Amino acid sequence: MATVGKRYQAALEKVDRDRRYSLEEAIGLVCETAKAKFDETVEIAVRLGVDPRQAEQNVRGTVALPNGTGKNVRVAVFAKGEKEREAKEAGADVVGAEDLVKRVQEENWLEFDKAIATPDMMGLVGRIGKVLGPRGLMPNPKVGTVTFDVGKAVKELKAGRVEYRVEKAGVVHVPIGKVSFGRDKLLENARALVASLMKAKPAAAKGNYLMTVAVSSTMGPGVKVDAVALRTAA
Repeated sequence: MATVGKRYQAALEKVDRDRRYSLEEAIGLVCETAKAKFDETVEIAVRLGVDPRQAEQNVRGTVALPNGTGKNVRVAVFAKGEKEREAKEAGADVVGAEDLVKRVQEENWLEFDKAIATPDMMGLVGRIGKVLGPRGLMPNPKVGTVTFDVGKAVKELKAGRVEYRVEKAGVVHVPIGKVSFGRDKLLENARALVASLMKAKPAAAKGNYLMTVAVSSTMGPGVKVDAVALRTAA
């Protein structure tokens, strides 16, 4: 039988497993019970009332978190000419065209967290799709990473724009910041995410959309959130 550490057990004892907390209470409890020696990431897990096997019920989108994620996001941009200069000025970590594609292809170089490409570069980028795709790094027009407005895209990703996508089990996991943000900033980020998820509700989804919601830190227990209250507020 698996055992848990004293720190986790102490945190677990502060959480009523049968209670559904308000979002504000849940985040406050997560911050209170996060006792690791590093700045833990706070994440929200939402089970949606959709069937991801049906194309028309897929949920995918992006949200600009008001207070960012607390993570330094390394951005690579596939562009050339004027757009290359624009990307560099916006703060992209690496910018290139054929040379960048070759580096990824031949050296398996993947020292970046997000990738952006201008539409005219997608023919080249497609050559490394098998490398980028499985790692969630392939630029996609649906989430704004295939665009000629590379400056704006770079700035948004650097500022804390996150992408979400429903998994096979109908669950969306999204990081909303660090414990050090404090309850109020995390709450603001969480509300922005919930609003984005509600906006992304597929027309084909019937019945309750927000089924269950839980908040947790990297090393802490999950805290259940009152999904009914969230649906009502939305």
